[in-house]
Order: sequence, then structure tokens, then C-alpha cells
Amino acid sequence: MKPVLKVVIAEPSLIIRKGLLTVLKKLSTLNIEAAEVVDMQQLPALLSWRRPDILIIDPGLAGISSIIQFKKSLEGLSLKCIALQHSLADASVLKMYDGVISVYDSAEQIKETFESMVQTSSEKEERQEPLTEREKEIIIGVVKGMTNKQIAEKLCLSAHTVITHRRNIAGKLQIHSPAGLTIYAIVNKFVDINDIKDSIYSREE
Repeated sequence: MKPVLKVVIAEPSLIIRKGLLTVLKKLSTLNIEAAEVVDMQQLPALLSWRRPDILIIDPGLAGISSIIQFKKSLEGLSLKCIALQHSLADASVLKMYDGVISVYDSAEQIKETFESMVQTSSEKEERQEPLTEREKEIIIGVVKGMTNKQIAEKLCLSAHTVITHRRNIAGKLQIHSPAGLTIYAIVNKFVDINDIKDSIYSREE
């Protein structure tokens, strides 16, 4: 029997929510157990109770700080966040999500997105190399909004070395944006969200 993949759909539109739910139930290659939430204020409690593997949400309903809090609330689990795109969205915002599906996607495209995410997650758990202490220091600098030059000066390195470390970090984690690194750093307790609020809010503006 296939393992259960717990999914939460956070979407106020009944038509979009039910339509997506119908498509997910037809994905025979995956054993999906889906729950719905309409009121965004109820979402944190639902996530804490159901402890899902995947959250599907309109990026217009959740900023970077909200996504961070969602992931942090499920300590010990790896919550994947999929952006449910209704219209054009800022590419920098979409980068902080683990995947993107559009209301215009076909059932086959949605299936491919889910299967790819499940497979990537499994491979990542098997192959991910541990970060070095230096790489963790560089991640902390990035999420605090420091430039490569500033990080290099603080750690007594060359800017070229910092760039090389950042390339290695991206390869290990498969995270390619400061927003994604911010989420990773907070969830893994490299930094406290209260210490970097100014940096987070400046990205959301």
C-alpha cells in the first residue's frame, strides 16, 4: 500500500478548492489525504493538528513571514509549500515555495508537479550532504541581509570564497534564493525570527 501523503488546501474560493480536490483524488499514483481550510486564521491550528506533508496556498494570502511560521510550527517534519497561482505573481515571491501549480494547469501537469516533489524530497533526504560550520555562518549572513563583501569581511574571507561557499550551499540544499535560505535557517534554528524581522519585511515590500 502506498504511504499516505497528507495535503492541506488553503483557498477561500469554493470552485477552485473543490476543483483541485477532485483532481488530487484522481491521482492514482499517489495516496493523497486532503483537508480544506477557508479561513486563513484557522490555518495555523489546522497545520498543527493535521501535520501535513504539503500545504497548497495562494501566494497572495501568505507572505514570507507566514510561510516561515507555518514551517516552524511543524518542527520535526518537512512541510512542502506549493503556491496555487491564480494570476501573474512576482517571481521572487514564487521562489520561496517548493513548487507552483496554476489554476490553468491540466490534471497531468498537477500530477507531474506532485510526483516530482515527492521524488525530489526522497532523493534529497538520501543524498543531502551536511553543512559545514563555515557554510552555516554564511547562511546566517545572507538571511541577515549582508552582501557577499560584508560576509567576507566579517569572516576574514575573500568575496570569491564566499561566492564559492554559497554555490556549494545551493547545491547541497537545492535552495537558490535568500527567502528560501531564510526559511531554512529559522526552521533549523540557525537564527531567531525576531532577530531578522527587518530583513524579512524589506523583502516583502
